[in-house]
Amino acid sequence: MLSQTKRSRVIGIDTSLRSTGVGILERAGSRIVPIYYGTIKNPAGRALSGCLLTLQDGIEALIREHEPDAVAIEGIFYAKNVKTMSILSHARGAIIAQCARLGLPVYEYEPRRVKMAVAGYGGAQKLQIQKMVKTLLHLEEEPQNDAADALALAITHLHNCTAFATLAATPI
Repeated sequence: MLSQTKRSRVIGIDTSLRSTGVGILERAGSRIVPIYYGTIKNPAGRALSGCLLTLQDGIEALIREHEPDAVAIEGIFYAKNVKTMSILSHARGAIIAQCARLGLPVYEYEPRRVKMAVAGYGGAQKLQIQKMVKTLLHLEEEPQNDAADALALAITHLHNCTAFATLAATPI
């Protein structure tokens, strides 16, 4: 476990083929400071293989520039559409592999756990998450929803890396 005084930087990644949210936060003592947030975009007509390369390249560039200590990614959840889940799994696998290639531990958090950590309610809606992320990080405006989800993942991870965390996640 990390102590409260050690600097810790995490990249949260909300995986999607077309608009992957990323958020980088740093804990310095008891403060959580936003370093970067945004999305990695892929146009609708791009082939799957090209999209996966864009995601890997984008994640690598952010990791090299901001030097996070860990990665927080959303766990697999239930989906009715098998094709959508398959595409999401490809994107998620490409990102996890790239993070592992760069030597970063990857931690996985269930969507309900992230919502609980950020909004206090496991069934919180996207707009609630955006508003809470804005409030918790003292942002001037609400981040785009994919970026907000990524920041929420990073917040959840930092909350789980304190001396007071009772249920620490393990790398996947």
